Amino acid sequence: MMLKARVKAGRLVVDEPTDLPEGTEVELLPLDPGDWLDDQARAALHRALADSDADVEAGRLIDADVVRRQLRSR
Repeated sequence: MMLKARVKAGRLVVDEPTDLPEGTEVELLPLDPGDWLDDQARAALHRALADSDADVEAGRLIDADVVRRQLRSR
C-alpha cells in the first residue's frame, strides 16, 4: 500500500482516504531522500559500477531476456 502526503505547516497531511484502522502507525519515506550509504557501502557501489563499465567495454554482456528466463526458472 502506498499513501501520498504533503507537508503543510510542518505537518504531514495524507491526501487520500485509507482503509487503515484508526491509530495505525506508518513510516513515511521521502521520494527523493538521497541515499543512506556509509562511506564503505558507497565505495563498494562505485567499485561495482566500475566493474560493470569494464564488463560492458569488454563485451561481457548477457541479454536481458536470458537473465529474465534464468530468474523465472528459480
